[in-house]
Amino acid sequence: MPRTTRRTMLRTAAQGALVGAAAIGVAATPAHASGRPSPTFVFVHGANSSGGLWTPVIVELAALGYRAVAVDLPGHGLQASIPVSYQAPQDLDAFATEPSNMAAVTLDSTVSFLTDVVRRVAAHGPVILVGQSLGGLSITGVANRVPHLVSRLVYISAFCCVELPTVYDYYVTPEGLPSAVLTIPKVGDPAQTGALRTNWRSADPTFLEEVRTAFLADGTEEQLRAIIAGCQPDESALMSFTDARIDPTTWGRVPHTFVRLTDDQAIPLPLQDKMIAEADAATPHNKFDLHTLTSSHLGYLTRPQTMSTILAGLAH
Repeated sequence: MPRTTRRTMLRTAAQGALVGAAAIGVAATPAHASGRPSPTFVFVHGANSSGGLWTPVIVELAALGYRAVAVDLPGHGLQASIPVSYQAPQDLDAFATEPSNMAAVTLDSTVSFLTDVVRRVAAHGPVILVGQSLGGLSITGVANRVPHLVSRLVYISAFCCVELPTVYDYYVTPEGLPSAVLTIPKVGDPAQTGALRTNWRSADPTFLEEVRTAFLADGTEEQLRAIIAGCQPDESALMSFTDARIDPTTWGRVPHTFVRLTDDQAIPLPLQDKMIAEADAATPHNKFDLHTLTSSHLGYLTRPQTMSTILAGLAH
């Protein structure tokens, strides 16, 4: 790919969305009537995020008696790349050029990390692996590699690449082009910084409105500010351009659920349905179990009881 073309694509590439701080485990695992332990939920965040924003859902699952853990993928959480220039007062010129350690984060390294987590959790019982947005790539990768360690995959408006290899390829389809994330401005040149960089601390009202439209149109301004306050500025520039397709011979062996979000403007509903249909065609013997919520990309986090009820229902 010509260098200038790749730069252009990187600047406009969509990120999956925000969601997810340090790993959080809660609650003891109840047993089935058979005496077998119930599954442990392992939550995987999307872009620019960490495990912390899963807390509302995990708390609700704990109240229902289930064990759960939310992970920080490589380069996220306490491993995040936070440029000095991003701090207050911001140096926006330096922020546009300062290199990021996210340049070294690949899908392969992320899947390897998550596979190790799943392997250790699976030693104590079944695992339900839950991914949101860009986190769908990582849970797909784990199921491609070690399907025997995963009892169920759950995609919450998450990328599941089937006929097209990359997130970028899906975003430039007719179903993906209306995504509101494509209008959110990036900072600097990814070829120089090694990351897709966003200034979540911007006070520009146009920027804030674009972010709200993309991620939390059904939330309040206060909730939006609380969410983006926890976002890290850098995401790997490689993730959206790496082949992340399912392997029907391995991934196709794992039961899988898709939670459709009807009002999602980051991964529009037609794009969600496109990926679902492709996966069902690739594994007709094992189609998606579907659930639908009226929610924006992150709106369900502000009313987590509904999501936790859906997830608890998958544990039986």
